[in-house]
Amino acid sequence: MEASVILPILKKKLAFLSGGKDRRSGLILTIPLCLEQTNMDELSVTLDYLLSIPSEKCKARGFTVIVDGRKSQWNVVKTVVVMLQNVVPAEVSLVCVVKPDEFWDKKVTHFCFWKEKDRLGFEVILVSANKLTRYIEPCQLTEDFGGSLTYDHMDWLNKRLVFEKFTKESTSLLDELALINNGSDKGNQQEKERSVDLNFLPSVDPETVLQTGHELLSELQQRRFNGSDGGVSWSPMDDELLAQPQVMKLLDSLREQYTRYQEVCRQRSKRTQLEEIQQKVMQVVNWLEGPGSEQLRAQWGIGDSIRASQALQQKHEEIESQHSEWFAVYVELNQQIAALLNAGDEEDLVELKSLQQQLSDVCYRQASQLEFRQNLLQAALEFHGVAQDLSQQLDGLLGMLCVDVAPADGASIQQTLKLLEEKLKSVVTFVLDVGLQGLREKGQGLLDQISNQASWAYGKDVTIENKENVDHIQGVMEDMQLRKQRCEDMVDVRRLKMLQMVQLFKCEEDAAQAVEWLSELLDALLKTHIRLGDDAQETKVLLEKHRKFVDVAQSTYDYGRQLLQATVVLCQSLRCTSRSSGDTLPRLNRVWKQFTIASEERVHRLEMAIAFHSNAEKILQDCPEEPEAINDEEQFDEIEAVGKSLLDRLTVPVVYPDGTEQYFGSPSDMASTAENIRDRMKLVNLKRQQLRHPEMVTTES
Repeated sequence: MEASVILPILKKKLAFLSGGKDRRSGLILTIPLCLEQTNMDELSVTLDYLLSIPSEKCKARGFTVIVDGRKSQWNVVKTVVVMLQNVVPAEVSLVCVVKPDEFWDKKVTHFCFWKEKDRLGFEVILVSANKLTRYIEPCQLTEDFGGSLTYDHMDWLNKRLVFEKFTKESTSLLDELALINNGSDKGNQQEKERSVDLNFLPSVDPETVLQTGHELLSELQQRRFNGSDGGVSWSPMDDELLAQPQVMKLLDSLREQYTRYQEVCRQRSKRTQLEEIQQKVMQVVNWLEGPGSEQLRAQWGIGDSIRASQALQQKHEEIESQHSEWFAVYVELNQQIAALLNAGDEEDLVELKSLQQQLSDVCYRQASQLEFRQNLLQAALEFHGVAQDLSQQLDGLLGMLCVDVAPADGASIQQTLKLLEEKLKSVVTFVLDVGLQGLREKGQGLLDQISNQASWAYGKDVTIENKENVDHIQGVMEDMQLRKQRCEDMVDVRRLKMLQMVQLFKCEEDAAQAVEWLSELLDALLKTHIRLGDDAQETKVLLEKHRKFVDVAQSTYDYGRQLLQATVVLCQSLRCTSRSSGDTLPRLNRVWKQFTIASEERVHRLEMAIAFHSNAEKILQDCPEEPEAINDEEQFDEIEAVGKSLLDRLTVPVVYPDGTEQYFGSPSDMASTAENIRDRMKLVNLKRQQLRHPEMVTTES
């Protein structure tokens, strides 16, 4: 029975052999029942076809039948189980009926199976899909039953059709070729009494059938007919179920018969020993020029690392091992040919010498290519070794440059900078003078070897694409050069960073010193700048001196601000947090604010003192030209008011924003200043009385 005859039925997938096996190594036959009514005749035909595929040895192990009744009715399941008795009674060892989630009537099903157990001849068990692994390993179950075995029914069916077609054509062709070859032998032995016509040609082209067979065999070897590595997923069956041995057997028979057929057509009559030697020579030559050369031609890379080069060396050793076997055959053949040349016929000498020369040329040329390849890989390994050592040196230097430096003060950063300079000098000298130069030498040597690479084939100039190898070698050397340049740049950056840190510490120290200076100026302002002058001229001189004093303080404050701004810029450049921004700057602003308040208070007092002394001096001086101004009572009142205000201000402390208070000078200093003001006010009052009562002046006189 052929699959093409019952193709519509097989497409319905009424039953299938998934390739899985039970614990007895018996095949698993799956019958997936569906909601629609199953045609028992079609199911019977499907089972007959499937059971015709395994060998008798495989059938003898027995089948485990899985009846998937999860989507069917109990009466259908029972009918299928009973039908198995008629279709495959002897081969069935176990029937597993997969029950649905909503189970059938337990009493009925149990009773029926128990009643018919002896009559059926095989054991029937009811089991849930998730408990099927009690009887069959999960790896032997398909995904429908929670297993890991994958099965593609249409892929199996398509391959089966191709296989059966090839089997049919190849069998027919074998019969025809055997008939032709046997007829040729009879004709030679019975003096041309032929049972068949030697001009008879096969009905199909043997080359076409062989090509089809090789394509099928290649597909089977790749997919193993029932298995796949590239998308079609049907797991391998037992050896008896695999089509590959059958195809190989048919191909071997076809090649044998076809070779005989070719020999008949060419009517060759060479001696058996010469044919055998020639065949072996051609085997060696064909392998060396074919698969051997292809192996070398495919292994043209040099790897991109030590590990990759070592892997290529290992692969090359495997290739050398395969070549060694053929070189051993070459030595044996060379000895046989030499013996034949010493005792051979003259008509064979030319052919034997030609074979010997051809064999020697191929073997010596192939051995040279193997040696060249080995030397190339060794040079590549040494190049990658130097590159790796240099890379590790650069990584270590880069790691050292990337470590953050957090010194406590300017002295420690200067010490760290000195140590870094010494260490960098030694490391960079090694990397630049030794490692990089060695890498260039190894790389140039490897490039020279690649440029001198010879051809791979006899009489042909086969250009090997080495651009990728050359680009890789040049890329590694350029990359190391760039990494070296980056490290040099980072050295400069690290040096600049440390110099900036030195400058940062210096700015912070100077800023703190500016705060101290400003604090000293404030202390001097409060303790020593207390006099208000005895007259207007002296007070003006004191005011001018105070303004110069304030200018000095302003310069000190501006200097501190500039230093702190510089620390901010340096911190941004160094990407670190400045201590000045959290400590020195508030202190500087606080001291400056206190100095500003005290300075303003000092200016107010001096300005009031100037006004008081100026007006008092006008009153006290004899000014006959302005009698009306002198007699003006408002001026006296104003002088008195200014004097009292000034006295009151002397008793008031300077109040800072934080609520603290501070007095100018000591209480005795303030008392002395106040006494001077009161004496001047007394003179003004005396003058006022004189102007009011001139007769008092006359009487006193």
